[in-house]
Parts: sequence; structure tokens; C-alpha cells
Amino acid sequence: MELDLNVLRNLISKQRDEIEKGVEGTGYLAKTVIGVGTFLLDNEGDIDLLSAKQRTTFDRFLKPLLEPPPR
Repeated sequence: MELDLNVLRNLISKQRDEIEKGVEGTGYLAKTVIGVGTFLLDNEGDIDLLSAKQRTTFDRFLKPLLEPPPR
């Protein structure tokens, strides 16, 4: 999956409420998800650099917010 870094940057900087809604009641912290997103931004979206836990966080919370809605 190739990340659109502009979409990720916008999500992290301007749509944190979406992340907060997504983690509500899961035991995860929004700042953890934002940290994974920031790590990806710092590393040009290279998902292969994520640890197993970071990848799980990405797949569960960020990936659904970054994918275009189904048609």
C-alpha cells in the first residue's frame, strides 16, 4: 500500500477528532495512533519500518481513515 502523505499529514494535524473517535473504548490512546502516523510521515510513508505493534495500530486505526470510501 502506498500512502498519500498529504492525506496522512492532514489526518494527523487537522482531523485528530477522527482518530479520537476511532480509538474510543478500545484501550488504545489517540496519542499512540498519532505517534505511528508521525513516524510514517518522518519516514516517507515506509510501512515496512513499522514494528509489529505499530503495524497493528496502523492497520486498525489509520489505514481505514486513509482509504477512500467505497463507491
